[in-house]
Amino acid sequence: MKITKKRFVLIALFIFPLLFFLVLSTGVNNFKKLPVLTQEVKDIQQIDSLSSISFKDRVNVLCFVGKNMDQIKGGVFNLNQKIYKEFYGHIAFQMIAIYPKGNEVDALLLQDKIGKFTDLTKWNFIAMSEENIQSLFQSLKTVDVLDQDLYSHNVYIIDKDLRLRGRNDDKDALNGLLYGYNMNSVAELNNKMEDDIKVLLYEYRAAFKNKRKADRKKVEL
Repeated sequence: MKITKKRFVLIALFIFPLLFFLVLSTGVNNFKKLPVLTQEVKDIQQIDSLSSISFKDRVNVLCFVGKNMDQIKGGVFNLNQKIYKEFYGHIAFQMIAIYPKGNEVDALLLQDKIGKFTDLTKWNFIAMSEENIQSLFQSLKTVDVLDQDLYSHNVYIIDKDLRLRGRNDDKDALNGLLYGYNMNSVAELNNKMEDDIKVLLYEYRAAFKNKRKADRKKVEL
């Protein structure tokens, strides 16, 4: 049968989307996962047994905002606009800001400023002793340090299993290891952190789909 130009167009319109779908569906198990850089980060409830907040079963963005929150609010606003607003609609997502006890008033003022533009349902500000802040930070096992105010411009991705996620092939980082993302850099939040959180969320989504398929097969058997 002779294939006319019109028939070719109709076939292409049907076949190409089908091929694209097949490539995506067969590639679920082959996508690149977000590297694990630290295996066992301390959970907040390990440090403070009375805390209602936990890293477990959540995709967490963790930041250390220190004592002088008014001075670092620009970076927090960047984080809010570029990361929190992008992902807070996901059920398992949460943002956690750690600050030293005694600075509750400053923390409330910062939340008030952010809250004028944002639903803060998944923004958790947590006060800790200086000792506990250092303990949590050190459990990340990064090359970063907290300054004298217990602040870091870097923010971190902690997965559902208390593991620090990041990059091991980043061209801008020492030895390629990107442990945290600079909240003062809109470009880094946009081009690196946002993409990496999407990879992690897709990783969990794909794992969930695979589990459902496996469960169906067991039922059929």
